[in-house]
Amino acid sequence: MGDKMPKLNSDRIQKLLANAGYGSRREIEGWIEKGRIKLNGVVASLGDRATPQDKILIDNKPVKFSNAADIQTRVIAYHKPVGEISTRKDSEGRKTVFEKLPSIKQQRWISIGRLDINTSGLLLFTNNGMLANKLMHPSSEIEREYSVRIMGKPTDEQLESLKSGIKLDDGTAAFKNIVAKGGEGVNRWFNVVINEGRYREVRRLWKEAGFTVSRLIRVRFGPVLLPRDKRTGTVWDISQRDFKLLHNLVGIDVEPTPRPVTNRRGGRTKK
Repeated sequence: MGDKMPKLNSDRIQKLLANAGYGSRREIEGWIEKGRIKLNGVVASLGDRATPQDKILIDNKPVKFSNAADIQTRVIAYHKPVGEISTRKDSEGRKTVFEKLPSIKQQRWISIGRLDINTSGLLLFTNNGMLANKLMHPSSEIEREYSVRIMGKPTDEQLESLKSGIKLDDGTAAFKNIVAKGGEGVNRWFNVVINEGRYREVRRLWKEAGFTVSRLIRVRFGPVLLPRDKRTGTVWDISQRDFKLLHNLVGIDVEPTPRPVTNRRGGRTKK
């Protein structure tokens, strides 16, 4: 019975590992369900609680917890190209967004949200599991802005329905804002804003309204914009201003300025 008692200062194992930078809570929960994590010699369950003093293995490799005071939070940005997937590994051998990221000693980059394989644009990563989880949590309502090209010319009534709400298979969704950006022939460009990260939400909303999305680019996440001079495949540090604003959005105290990363396209990134 003693083994069933909650441990003092313990956390759910997925939260503990996420805060240590091993992945997002959702990702780690998937590892637990697949039996990839052991806690003190026993295959872990979703309800298990643990502390940094416990013996935890991921794929039979020991987890090492660093002193929180010694870990500096970092947030980097990546201009994702079409054709890459937002997972660490792919059974089909496709390229992933993690392949071009700089190495980070004894930690892992955590993706703050995802973009599907056919979507390009701004994707953020951090080594701080708490920051990542708060930014991704639906209650934070972080704005995501996309540049989208559709086939066809929607009427004012159709645009209004996209803003007032359309029923999808996982509930009603809507664009917070829609701005026409012009176009030629059968193609029209719009900038749209959503404040949640549901699966393929932008594409599904336009489809329900009767339009096909032919191109989709994320141009903003919260206060962080996709710079026009960053080509696809480029990695860079976000500015100190954006770093502070992201923390402020979710009520986390700001740490010292993060170290710059090396741009995979050559040279140190500039702020």
